[in-house]
Amino acid sequence: MIRIDPDKKRRRLRVVLPEARRMASACSACGHACGAPRTGAGVGTCRAGLGDGDHARWQAATPHFGEEPMLVGRGGSGAVFFSYCCLRCEFCQNWQISRQGAGNNGHFSDLAQTFLKLRSRGVENINLVTPTQYILPILSALEAACARGLDIPIVYNTNGFDSVELVRLLDGVVDVWLPDMKYMAPEPAARFSHAANYPDTARAALRQMYAQAGPLHIENGVAARGVLVRHLVLPDDLSGSYDFLLWLRDEGMTDISISLMSQYSPQYRAKTHPEIARPLTVREYEDVVAYADKLGFENVLIQEMTSKDAYLPDFDREQPFHKRTD
Repeated sequence: MIRIDPDKKRRRLRVVLPEARRMASACSACGHACGAPRTGAGVGTCRAGLGDGDHARWQAATPHFGEEPMLVGRGGSGAVFFSYCCLRCEFCQNWQISRQGAGNNGHFSDLAQTFLKLRSRGVENINLVTPTQYILPILSALEAACARGLDIPIVYNTNGFDSVELVRLLDGVVDVWLPDMKYMAPEPAARFSHAANYPDTARAALRQMYAQAGPLHIENGVAARGVLVRHLVLPDDLSGSYDFLLWLRDEGMTDISISLMSQYSPQYRAKTHPEIARPLTVREYEDVVAYADKLGFENVLIQEMTSKDAYLPDFDREQPFHKRTD
Protein backbone atom coordinates (compact mmCIF):
# COMPACT_ATOMS: atom_id res chain seq x y z
CA MET A 1 0.00 0.00 0.00
CA ILE A 2 1.30 3.45 -0.96
CA ARG A 3 1.65 5.88 1.93
CA ILE A 4 1.54 9.66 1.78
CA ASP A 5 2.50 12.14 4.48
CA PRO A 6 -0.80 13.22 6.09
CA ASP A 7 0.81 16.18 7.89
CA LYS A 8 2.20 17.58 4.64
CA LYS A 9 -1.16 17.18 2.93
CA ARG A 10 -2.95 18.76 5.87
CA ARG A 11 -0.68 21.80 5.69
CA ARG A 12 -1.53 22.20 2.01
CA LEU A 13 -5.25 21.80 2.73
CA ARG A 14 -5.09 24.57 5.33
CA VAL A 15 -3.69 26.87 2.65
CA VAL A 16 -6.26 25.77 0.08
CA LEU A 17 -9.43 25.92 2.18
CA PRO A 18 -9.86 29.72 2.36
CA GLU A 19 -9.49 29.99 -1.41
CA ALA A 20 -11.92 27.10 -1.89
CA ARG A 21 -14.45 28.92 0.28
CA ARG A 22 -14.03 32.03 -1.85
CA MET A 23 -14.57 29.95 -5.01
CA ALA A 24 -17.66 28.32 -3.51
CA SER A 25 -19.16 31.65 -2.47
CA ALA A 26 -19.80 32.38 -6.17
CA CYS A 27 -19.18 28.99 -7.67
CA SER A 28 -16.64 28.76 -10.47
CA ALA A 29 -15.55 25.17 -9.89
CA CYS A 30 -16.82 23.79 -13.19
CA GLY A 31 -17.17 25.04 -16.74
CA HIS A 32 -20.65 26.43 -16.12
CA ALA A 33 -19.22 29.02 -13.69
CA CYS A 34 -22.82 29.59 -12.59
CA GLY A 35 -21.90 31.80 -9.63
CA ALA A 36 -24.22 29.99 -7.21
CA PRO A 37 -23.48 30.94 -3.57
CA ARG A 38 -22.47 27.51 -2.24
CA THR A 39 -21.71 28.88 1.21
CA GLY A 40 -25.31 30.06 1.40
CA ALA A 41 -28.58 28.80 -0.04
CA GLY A 42 -27.41 28.65 -3.66
CA VAL A 43 -28.17 25.65 -5.86
CA GLY A 44 -26.21 25.70 -9.09
CA THR A 45 -26.61 24.18 -12.51
CA CYS A 46 -25.59 20.86 -10.96
CA ARG A 47 -28.52 21.08 -8.49
CA ALA A 48 -26.15 20.44 -5.59
CA GLY A 49 -26.39 22.81 -2.67
CA LEU A 50 -27.02 22.20 1.01
CA GLY A 51 -26.92 25.67 2.44
CA ASP A 52 -23.65 26.27 4.25
CA GLY A 53 -20.68 24.76 2.42
CA ASP A 54 -20.13 22.25 5.23
CA HIS A 55 -22.38 19.47 3.93
CA ALA A 56 -22.20 17.11 0.97
CA ARG A 57 -24.43 14.36 -0.38
CA TRP A 58 -23.16 10.93 -1.32
CA GLN A 59 -24.83 7.62 -2.10
CA ALA A 60 -22.19 4.94 -1.60
CA ALA A 61 -18.70 4.50 -0.15
CA THR A 62 -17.19 1.14 -0.87
CA PRO A 63 -14.04 -0.73 -1.92
CA HIS A 64 -14.46 -0.83 -5.70
CA PHE A 65 -12.75 -3.54 -7.74
CA GLY A 66 -14.09 -2.46 -11.13
CA GLU A 67 -11.70 0.43 -11.71
CA GLU A 68 -8.47 0.28 -13.72
CA PRO A 69 -6.01 -2.29 -12.27
CA MET A 70 -3.51 0.30 -11.02
CA LEU A 71 -6.26 1.96 -9.00
CA VAL A 72 -7.60 -1.30 -7.57
CA GLY A 73 -4.37 -2.97 -6.46
CA ARG A 74 -5.06 -5.65 -3.86
CA GLY A 75 -7.39 -3.75 -1.55
CA GLY A 76 -9.67 -2.06 -4.07
CA SER A 77 -10.23 1.61 -4.71
CA GLY A 78 -12.06 3.43 -1.90
CA ALA A 79 -14.82 4.92 -4.05
CA VAL A 80 -17.15 7.59 -2.67
CA PHE A 81 -19.98 8.32 -5.11
CA PHE A 82 -21.24 11.90 -4.76
CA SER A 83 -24.77 12.87 -5.74
CA TYR A 84 -25.66 15.14 -8.67
CA CYS A 85 -23.27 16.28 -11.38
CA CYS A 86 -22.30 19.41 -13.26
CA LEU A 87 -23.09 17.66 -16.56
CA ARG A 88 -26.47 16.35 -17.68
CA CYS A 89 -25.50 13.39 -19.85
CA GLU A 90 -28.41 11.81 -21.68
CA PHE A 91 -26.70 8.41 -21.51
CA CYS A 92 -25.39 8.47 -17.93
CA GLN A 93 -25.09 5.00 -16.38
CA ASN A 94 -25.05 6.59 -12.91
CA TRP A 95 -28.30 8.48 -13.54
CA GLN A 96 -29.80 7.36 -10.22
CA ILE A 97 -27.31 9.56 -8.38
CA SER A 98 -26.24 12.08 -11.03
CA ARG A 99 -29.74 13.07 -12.20
CA GLN A 100 -32.13 11.86 -9.50
CA GLY A 101 -29.80 12.81 -6.65
CA ALA A 102 -30.04 9.53 -4.74
CA GLY A 103 -27.92 9.62 -1.59
CA ASN A 104 -27.73 10.96 1.93
CA ASN A 105 -26.63 14.33 3.26
CA GLY A 106 -23.76 14.51 5.70
CA HIS A 107 -21.51 17.01 7.45
CA PHE A 108 -17.89 17.10 6.38
CA SER A 109 -16.97 15.45 9.69
CA ASP A 110 -19.14 12.46 8.68
CA LEU A 111 -17.42 12.39 5.32
CA ALA A 112 -14.02 12.42 7.02
CA GLN A 113 -15.09 9.41 9.05
CA THR A 114 -16.20 7.69 5.83
CA PHE A 115 -12.72 8.20 4.36
CA LEU A 116 -11.11 6.77 7.48
CA LYS A 117 -13.41 3.74 7.51
CA LEU A 118 -12.43 2.97 3.93
CA ARG A 119 -8.77 3.29 4.90
CA SER A 120 -9.31 0.83 7.76
CA ARG A 121 -10.71 -1.66 5.24
CA GLY A 122 -7.41 -1.66 3.37
CA VAL A 123 -8.29 0.27 0.22
CA GLU A 124 -5.44 1.59 -1.92
CA ASN A 125 -6.76 5.15 -2.25
CA ILE A 126 -9.69 7.46 -1.65
CA ASN A 127 -11.50 7.73 -4.97
CA LEU A 128 -13.67 10.86 -5.14
CA VAL A 129 -16.27 10.09 -7.82
CA THR A 130 -17.89 13.19 -9.38
CA PRO A 131 -16.66 15.47 -6.59
CA THR A 132 -16.52 18.95 -8.13
CA GLN A 133 -19.95 20.17 -7.00
CA TYR A 134 -18.99 19.50 -3.35
CA ILE A 135 -15.38 20.61 -3.45
CA LEU A 136 -15.53 22.77 -0.30
CA PRO A 137 -16.95 20.15 2.13
CA ILE A 138 -14.72 17.49 0.55
CA LEU A 139 -11.60 19.56 1.23
CA SER A 140 -12.78 20.18 4.79
CA ALA A 141 -13.31 16.44 5.22
CA LEU A 142 -9.86 15.64 3.86
CA GLU A 143 -8.27 18.13 6.25
CA ALA A 144 -10.09 16.52 9.18
CA ALA A 145 -9.19 13.00 8.00
CA CYS A 146 -5.52 13.88 7.49
CA ALA A 147 -5.46 15.25 11.04
CA ARG A 148 -6.47 11.74 12.10
CA GLY A 149 -3.84 10.02 9.96
CA LEU A 150 -5.35 9.48 6.50
CA ASP A 151 -2.24 8.42 4.60
CA ILE A 152 -3.30 7.01 1.21
CA PRO A 153 -3.46 8.74 -2.19
CA ILE A 154 -6.41 10.89 -3.26
CA VAL A 155 -7.91 10.12 -6.68
CA TYR A 156 -9.96 12.87 -8.33
CA ASN A 157 -12.42 10.95 -10.51
CA THR A 158 -14.05 13.67 -12.58
CA ASN A 159 -16.11 14.14 -15.74
CA GLY A 160 -13.40 16.57 -16.90
CA PHE A 161 -15.61 19.68 -16.81
CA ASP A 162 -13.41 21.35 -14.19
CA SER A 163 -12.18 24.90 -14.24
CA VAL A 164 -8.44 25.50 -14.53
CA GLU A 165 -8.75 27.60 -11.38
CA LEU A 166 -9.96 24.55 -9.47
CA VAL A 167 -7.28 22.25 -10.87
CA ARG A 168 -4.57 24.71 -9.85
CA LEU A 169 -6.07 24.99 -6.38
CA LEU A 170 -5.90 21.22 -5.91
CA ASP A 171 -2.20 20.98 -6.67
CA GLY A 172 -0.66 19.16 -3.72
CA VAL A 173 -4.05 17.80 -2.62
CA VAL A 174 -4.86 15.43 -5.47
CA ASP A 175 -2.36 12.65 -6.08
CA VAL A 176 -3.96 10.91 -9.08
CA TRP A 177 -6.07 12.77 -11.60
CA LEU A 178 -8.70 10.58 -13.28
CA PRO A 179 -10.57 12.83 -15.74
CA ASP A 180 -12.88 11.90 -18.56
CA MET A 181 -12.49 13.39 -22.00
CA LYS A 182 -16.01 12.93 -23.31
CA TYR A 183 -16.16 15.02 -26.47
CA MET A 184 -13.91 16.96 -28.82
CA ALA A 185 -16.62 19.03 -30.52
CA PRO A 186 -19.24 21.37 -29.04
CA GLU A 187 -22.24 20.03 -30.96
CA PRO A 188 -22.44 16.55 -29.38
CA ALA A 189 -21.39 18.02 -26.03
CA ALA A 190 -24.37 20.35 -26.16
CA ARG A 191 -26.80 17.73 -27.46
CA PHE A 192 -25.91 14.88 -25.15
CA SER A 193 -24.46 16.60 -22.04
CA HIS A 194 -25.94 20.12 -22.23
CA ALA A 195 -22.51 21.78 -22.15
CA ALA A 196 -21.33 23.17 -25.48
CA ASN A 197 -18.14 24.47 -23.87
CA TYR A 198 -17.19 21.04 -22.56
CA PRO A 199 -14.40 20.39 -25.11
CA ASP A 200 -12.56 23.66 -24.47
CA THR A 201 -13.03 23.39 -20.70
CA ALA A 202 -11.91 19.76 -20.50
CA ARG A 203 -8.88 20.30 -22.74
CA ALA A 204 -7.71 23.21 -20.60
CA ALA A 205 -8.27 21.23 -17.40
CA LEU A 206 -6.37 18.20 -18.71
CA ARG A 207 -3.45 20.37 -19.79
CA GLN A 208 -3.24 21.77 -16.27
CA MET A 209 -3.56 18.36 -14.61
CA TYR A 210 -0.75 17.01 -16.76
CA ALA A 211 1.44 20.07 -16.13
CA GLN A 212 1.00 19.59 -12.37
CA ALA A 213 1.21 15.81 -12.05
CA GLY A 214 2.73 14.44 -15.26
CA PRO A 215 2.32 10.87 -16.51
CA LEU A 216 1.09 8.14 -14.22
CA HIS A 217 3.68 6.90 -11.73
CA ILE A 218 3.10 3.36 -10.49
CA GLU A 219 4.68 1.74 -7.44
CA ASN A 220 4.27 -1.99 -6.85
CA GLY A 221 1.43 -2.09 -9.36
CA VAL A 222 -0.54 0.77 -7.80
CA ALA A 223 -0.90 4.37 -9.03
CA ALA A 224 0.92 6.79 -6.74
CA ARG A 225 0.53 10.05 -8.69
CA GLY A 226 -0.02 11.42 -12.17
CA VAL A 227 -2.79 11.44 -14.76
CA LEU A 228 -4.92 8.65 -16.18
CA VAL A 229 -7.45 9.95 -18.71
CA ARG A 230 -10.60 8.03 -19.58
CA HIS A 231 -12.33 8.15 -22.92
CA LEU A 232 -15.67 6.46 -23.56
CA VAL A 233 -15.95 5.57 -27.25
CA LEU A 234 -19.42 6.49 -28.51
CA PRO A 235 -21.27 5.20 -31.60
CA ASP A 236 -20.46 6.88 -34.91
CA ASP A 237 -17.44 8.61 -33.32
CA LEU A 238 -19.66 11.17 -31.58
CA SER A 239 -17.02 11.31 -28.85
CA GLY A 240 -14.38 12.42 -31.37
CA SER A 241 -12.08 9.56 -30.45
CA TYR A 242 -9.66 10.03 -33.34
CA ASP A 243 -9.44 13.78 -32.78
CA PHE A 244 -8.86 13.12 -29.07
CA LEU A 245 -5.88 10.90 -29.77
CA LEU A 246 -4.46 13.35 -32.31
CA TRP A 247 -4.86 16.20 -29.84
CA LEU A 248 -2.99 14.31 -27.13
CA ARG A 249 -0.17 13.61 -29.58
CA ASP A 250 0.00 17.24 -30.71
CA GLU A 251 0.04 18.39 -27.07
CA GLY A 252 3.07 16.19 -26.39
CA MET A 253 1.18 13.87 -24.04
CA THR A 254 2.15 10.62 -25.72
CA ASP A 255 3.32 9.22 -22.38
CA ILE A 256 -0.04 9.78 -20.72
CA SER A 257 -2.03 6.73 -19.61
CA ILE A 258 -5.30 6.35 -21.51
CA SER A 259 -8.25 4.15 -20.59
CA LEU A 260 -10.21 3.52 -23.79
CA MET A 261 -13.63 2.34 -22.66
CA SER A 262 -15.89 0.07 -24.70
CA GLN A 263 -18.66 -0.05 -22.09
CA TYR A 264 -21.13 2.30 -23.78
CA SER A 265 -24.71 1.10 -23.87
CA PRO A 266 -27.84 3.24 -24.18
CA GLN A 267 -28.79 4.14 -20.60
CA TYR A 268 -31.09 6.74 -19.05
CA ARG A 269 -32.54 8.87 -21.91
CA ALA A 270 -30.18 7.66 -24.64
CA LYS A 271 -32.90 5.81 -26.54
CA THR A 272 -34.65 9.12 -27.21
CA HIS A 273 -31.66 10.06 -29.38
CA PRO A 274 -31.34 7.85 -32.48
CA GLU A 275 -27.61 8.57 -32.81
CA ILE A 276 -26.80 6.96 -29.45
CA ALA A 277 -29.70 4.53 -29.12
CA ARG A 278 -27.52 1.49 -29.83
CA PRO A 279 -24.47 -0.15 -28.23
CA LEU A 280 -20.99 0.37 -29.56
CA THR A 281 -19.89 -2.18 -32.18
CA VAL A 282 -16.74 -4.27 -31.96
CA ARG A 283 -15.44 -2.67 -35.14
CA GLU A 284 -15.95 0.86 -33.85
CA TYR A 285 -14.00 0.13 -30.71
CA GLU A 286 -11.21 -1.91 -32.26
CA ASP A 287 -10.57 0.77 -34.89
CA VAL A 288 -9.99 3.36 -32.15
CA VAL A 289 -7.64 1.03 -30.28
CA ALA A 290 -5.70 0.39 -33.50
CA TYR A 291 -5.43 4.13 -34.14
CA ALA A 292 -3.98 4.71 -30.66
CA ASP A 293 -1.38 2.05 -31.41
CA LYS A 294 -0.63 3.62 -34.80
CA LEU A 295 0.01 7.00 -33.16
CA GLY A 296 2.51 5.42 -30.79
CA PHE A 297 0.64 5.52 -27.47
CA GLU A 298 2.11 2.85 -25.23
CA ASN A 299 0.13 3.26 -22.01
CA VAL A 300 -3.33 2.29 -23.25
CA LEU A 301 -5.82 0.27 -21.23
CA ILE A 302 -8.55 -1.51 -23.19
CA GLN A 303 -11.78 -3.23 -22.23
CA GLU A 304 -13.60 -6.33 -23.36
CA MET A 305 -16.83 -5.62 -25.21
CA THR A 306 -18.73 -7.41 -22.42
CA SER A 307 -17.71 -4.61 -20.03
CA LYS A 308 -20.97 -2.77 -20.69
CA ASP A 309 -22.69 -5.37 -18.51
CA ALA A 310 -19.92 -5.86 -15.95
CA TYR A 311 -19.61 -2.14 -15.10
CA LEU A 312 -23.28 -1.17 -15.10
CA PRO A 313 -24.20 -0.14 -11.53
CA ASP A 314 -27.49 -0.25 -9.68
CA PHE A 315 -27.46 2.34 -6.91
CA ASP A 316 -30.63 0.93 -5.39
CA ARG A 317 -28.45 -1.93 -4.14
CA GLU A 318 -26.26 -1.75 -1.05
CA GLN A 319 -23.34 -2.85 -3.25
CA PRO A 320 -23.97 -1.01 -6.56
CA PHE A 321 -21.48 -3.00 -8.64
CA HIS A 322 -22.49 -6.52 -7.61
CA LYS A 323 -23.56 -8.50 -10.64
CA ARG A 324 -27.20 -7.98 -11.50
CA THR A 325 -29.53 -10.95 -11.55
CA ASP A 326 -32.42 -9.26 -13.34
